[in-house]
Amino acid sequence: MTERGREPTAPFGFAEVFGPSMYPTLRPGDQLLVHYGAQVRPGDIAVLRHPLQQDLLIVKRIAERRDGGWWVLGDNPGADGDSRVFGAVPPELLLGRVRGRYRPRGEDQRSMLGAVSWALTAVRPVLGDRSAPSSRLRAR
Repeated sequence: MTERGREPTAPFGFAEVFGPSMYPTLRPGDQLLVHYGAQVRPGDIAVLRHPLQQDLLIVKRIAERRDGGWWVLGDNPGADGDSRVFGAVPPELLLGRVRGRYRPRGEDQRSMLGAVSWALTAVRPVLGDRSAPSSRLRAR
């Protein structure tokens, strides 16, 4: 994710996704609309400082509140780099909630059908997954 070390000065900002940890919900190259300082609940996707490398911003799904902070998980179970590695994230490292995503047009979307498909899905709100029970959100 870009915006390394950025201190939010406005209530909304943009960030870019790097890496596969939130696939299929978010893909590398997706642009995110971030609501800094917004309250989060389990199921929301949030931007936070990496607990072990605080100049690095990461995006993860909020799984649950635990002693010491928030337990966060990536949507891609095969990717690492979430609370299974670094534990609960202290609340002061949570920066904001992801409200929307813009997916840039890919090389495979040059045909008329591909362009129409992209146009219908390029901009989407990012809603929290509050379905219960959800194996994706169960903290291990």
